[in-house]
Amino acid sequence: MPTVEAPDYEVARRVVVDPRATALIIVDMQNDFVTPGGALVVEPARRTVAPIQRLLTLARRHGMAVFFTQDTHDPGDPEFPIWGQHVLRGSRGWQIVDELAPQTGERVIQKPRYDGFFGTSLDHELRLKNIKTVIVCGTVANICVLHTAGSAALRGYQVILPIDAISAITPFDQQVAIRQTSFLYRGVITTSEAISVT
Repeated sequence: MPTVEAPDYEVARRVVVDPRATALIIVDMQNDFVTPGGALVVEPARRTVAPIQRLLTLARRHGMAVFFTQDTHDPGDPEFPIWGQHVLRGSRGWQIVDELAPQTGERVIQKPRYDGFFGTSLDHELRLKNIKTVIVCGTVANICVLHTAGSAALRGYQVILPIDAISAITPFDQQVAIRQTSFLYRGVITTSEAISVT
């Protein structure tokens, strides 16, 4: 197999956001993807729980809008031939992990496909809150995170991607997601610790 080098990208050491115009979007941190024994576990996802908790604490402390996407499938879903059965609506595997449980007032967006905007009210709800910037984290980096980040960018939102708060099945997939967000979507690449508010 060929060996390829990931192109360089800048990792911002300090990113300051306006909490009134910024939303935190936590992508698919559900038991089937994160908890041992889940149907489609992404092994590095457990390590992202603490950085995502850090982002959640920041958002909650400063009144930032918080959205969770919840991958949602019913029996016979067309994704099952690709990935196998996972996150069946109402199952334990479908639920968001306990460590990141949504609080009152935080929106859970059930999504039928990889993109958090496809077939959902996410864009409408962000615009109602006058959101200009989105911090996108969660799993899987090169699938649902990347599709959601890209869809946000195509809709005119500034995307911030904290790389310690995303996870992928392989290191290659992780680097693809970061590279695409940086180069193609002009996202800001950073870490959870580097993000602060004005």
